[in-house]
Amino acid sequence: MSTETLTTPTSALRTPRELRRARGAATTPAARVRLVIAHVCIYLAALVFVSPIIYAFFSALKPNTEMFSMPPTLIGSELRWSNFVDVFSYGPFVTYIANSFLVAILGTLVVLVVSTTAGYAFGRLRWKGRDAVFILFLATLMVPAEVLVIPMFQVMQWFNWVDTYQALVLPFAFGAFGTFLMRQFFRGIPYELEEAARVDGAGPIRSFLQIILPLSKSAVAVLAVFTFLTFWNSYLWPLIVTVDYDAHGTLPVGLASFAGLTGTRWDLQMAAAIISMIPTTLLVIILQKHLVKGIAMAGLGGR
Repeated sequence: MSTETLTTPTSALRTPRELRRARGAATTPAARVRLVIAHVCIYLAALVFVSPIIYAFFSALKPNTEMFSMPPTLIGSELRWSNFVDVFSYGPFVTYIANSFLVAILGTLVVLVVSTTAGYAFGRLRWKGRDAVFILFLATLMVPAEVLVIPMFQVMQWFNWVDTYQALVLPFAFGAFGTFLMRQFFRGIPYELEEAARVDGAGPIRSFLQIILPLSKSAVAVLAVFTFLTFWNSYLWPLIVTVDYDAHGTLPVGLASFAGLTGTRWDLQMAAAIISMIPTTLLVIILQKHLVKGIAMAGLGGR
């Protein structure tokens, strides 16, 4: 018998049909039942989470007088696709969308810069008091954002930043969550890569830009999506710090404008809510692979 035959894996000597039979034999009936039950549970859970979105979509197509009809119906007497067009004539909805994009993109960029650099300092660099400072920095996560609203508003008044874009972006751009996420990911990168770069003459900044960051695309994508969603859906802080809503209002604040003294246009509000979900949904779909990989490798997969 030749050496090549001895080193050939057993699976390589089988035909595809034999491999399928072997896998089928290894799967017991009990395992198949568990697999079917797991899939059914997943589909039911997905249906539960998607059903409110389906109801909101069809509600956006109803006449306003049928929003609370009894008995409740999923589809109204007519499908008013014009509701999605009337949203833009009811108020400065285009301005709300533009402001939300501006605030979310600028806030995401600032958070990515701050969190990656701080995470690199806490996770890769060695300096005295690093762990103690990190614990204090991490302790800020226990402080609710609502508690910080009044102090931050006073700080915005001192800087004369009330009703400005920087007031909408900067106060929540230096949180500890992004730094913790990037630190956990950076600590999982082998130190030998960075040491080899330093042997070649690369300093900490060059190692960070050319080695650490390129290997952390998945974690950066996770942080970017989480941050974008946070700024996009923020309601309390823009409501407080904004004075001229028609000029600096964001989408969550704009959605509340459909409720007036003369009544609430529920049909237009539902249509506006569906429109506001489109950018974030597309973002999650585009970065889905990076999100799954980044969450698993950053230690946020439920372990």
